[in-house]
Amino acid sequence: MQPLDAASLKEQHRRVRDGQTQHDSTRLHRAISWLTRAEQERDDLDARFIFQWVALNAAYACEFNDGETERKRFRGFIDTLVALDREKSLHNALFLKFSGPIRTLIANKYVFEPFWAALRAHDPSERWKQSFAGSQRAAMAAIINNETGTVLAIVFDRLYVLRNQLIHGGATWNSQVNRHQLRDAVAILETLVPQVVQIMLANPDHDFGEIQYPVT
Repeated sequence: MQPLDAASLKEQHRRVRDGQTQHDSTRLHRAISWLTRAEQERDDLDARFIFQWVALNAAYACEFNDGETERKRFRGFIDTLVALDREKSLHNALFLKFSGPIRTLIANKYVFEPFWAALRAHDPSERWKQSFAGSQRAAMAAIINNETGTVLAIVFDRLYVLRNQLIHGGATWNSQVNRHQLRDAVAILETLVPQVVQIMLANPDHDFGEIQYPVT
C-alpha cells in the first residue's frame, strides 16, 4: 500500500482534482499543504500537533447552516467519512493500531473539558467526576461495539481540549506536563488526518460543501 504521506496525497490530488468541485479541490490542496508542513516538524511536538490540526480544519471546514453548531457539523463530517471509508482505514486505526493510546486518552481527565470548567468555576461538588465516569463508560461501550463514528467523535473531542490549551496559550511550549498526551495525540493525528484526506480524495464525486474562505 502506498504510504500516506503528504507527497503521495498530493499526487493523488493531482489525479482527481479536475473531477472535484472548486471548493473541495481547494480544501484538500490546503489540507495537504499543512500536512506537508507538519511532516517537517520532527522534534517539536507542539508545532507538529498544531499543523496537523490546521490540516484537519482545512479538510472539513465549510459554511455553517442555520442552527448548526461546530460540534454537530464535525460529527456529521465524521459520519460521512465513516460511510465513505470502504477500506475501513479509520476503523482499523482506532481499534487495531491505536487501541491503547485511545483508551489512555479517554481516561485522562486533563483532556476532559468539564474538569477544567469545574476548576475555573471553583466548583467543590466534583460533579465533573460523575460526568467523567459516564463519558468513559460510553466510550468503552462504543469501543466494545465497534462504533467507529462514536469513538472518532470522542477522540477528537478530547484532542480538541488539547488543541485549545495550545492555541489559546493555556500550556507552556515544550512543557513536560503534557508531553505524554501530546505525544499520543501527534501519533494519532499523523495517521488519522492523512486517512481523512485520502477518503475525501477517493470520493471526488461527493460534495463536502462550500469552504468559508474561497479563492477569489
